[in-house]
Amino acid sequence: MPKADSPVDAAQDAPDAQDPPETTDAARRRRRAQFLRELAEARALRDRVQPRRAKAARLRHAMRMRTFRW
Repeated sequence: MPKADSPVDAAQDAPDAQDPPETTDAARRRRRAQFLRELAEARALRDRVQPRRAKAARLRHAMRMRTFRW
């Protein structure tokens, strides 16, 4: 059980600790963009390290796209 006087709890309990909605939304978009960049980088690294698995994944994706009905 965490201490009640920890800075994290104090920041969560303070009503004025909330950012305005536009700041929160902008921060959320920045974090999401950063996450997507890191995810793409991780996928690219995995594709370079495991080319056979990457090729199989590309073929599966292509098959899904061919059989998808619009």
